[in-house]
Amino acid sequence: MISNTPPVNALSPARRVWRDVWKYRWIYLLLLPALSYFVLFRYIPLYGIQLAFKDYSLKGIAASPWNNYAHFKRMVAEPGFMGAFRNTIVISFMRIAFGFPVPIILAILINELRLPKYKRVLQTVYTFPHFLSWVLLAGIMLNLLGSTGMMRKIVAVFSEQAAADWRLLYDGDAYRWMLIITDIWKSAGWGTIIYLAAIAGVDQSLYEAAEIDGCNRFKRILYIMLPGIISIIAIQFVLRIGFIMEGGFDQVFNTYTPPVYAKGDILDTYIYRISFQRSSSLNLGFPTAVGLFKNIINFALLITANSIVKALGEETVL
Repeated sequence: MISNTPPVNALSPARRVWRDVWKYRWIYLLLLPALSYFVLFRYIPLYGIQLAFKDYSLKGIAASPWNNYAHFKRMVAEPGFMGAFRNTIVISFMRIAFGFPVPIILAILINELRLPKYKRVLQTVYTFPHFLSWVLLAGIMLNLLGSTGMMRKIVAVFSEQAAADWRLLYDGDAYRWMLIITDIWKSAGWGTIIYLAAIAGVDQSLYEAAEIDGCNRFKRILYIMLPGIISIIAIQFVLRIGFIMEGGFDQVFNTYTPPVYAKGDILDTYIYRISFQRSSSLNLGFPTAVGLFKNIINFALLITANSIVKALGEETVL
């Protein structure tokens, strides 16, 4: 019997591509919602970047006049901009320095537990805070740490003077640490998921061989587990560096107050205030210019971190 289907080598490259797409059409159909999301909310909005260089008018973005970098000049001239920029960098680096290792350590500790049911319970408990909004957590923090909160009342039992001087939510340095600690508490459990999956992929025969050679549990973690997941750690680190300029708007916006602006005000909250609260008219160009400025820095840091990790011989995201 002679087949009418032409051999694979006889097909043109374009026809081979379309043949493969049709062959795996159901898989591509499953990818369609994710692709639609990125097209609608990531690529189409790139057209609006023009607003960073224009004075927006109701005629539309294309008809709006160019302004000779006026928004960028204003950005540098704003009195509080450099302070907010510095706070963003400091808080983001504190998040990386103190928060990035926590999910790794937590994943290792959970993996070392022997009781499967207990491990699942701990994973559920640690992951649950991720699903709480910062609006809710801000209310909890206020009730615990505020001037009329539970912690102040407990302190008053032991020291009336310490309770009288209680200003934890209104001290800039303390506020920064509160941001870091609460962010770790909220996100560490969620971050363990990817590391636990990476640990599960490490060849179990390596552990058995190490145990036969006399390695204790700590050495098995140090010489087998960590090298087995180092590529995932490197990728997560590079991605984290690429978000340095994202100081955590939801968290800061729902927890900060005017007394901590000097140490806790980040670029996102600062621009929000001067654009939507202080300004009498909506200026879309200025926040767009600041957003472009942030993204350029994030991109440069991402490329730099990726190059360093690649030079060290680890897998990278690019």
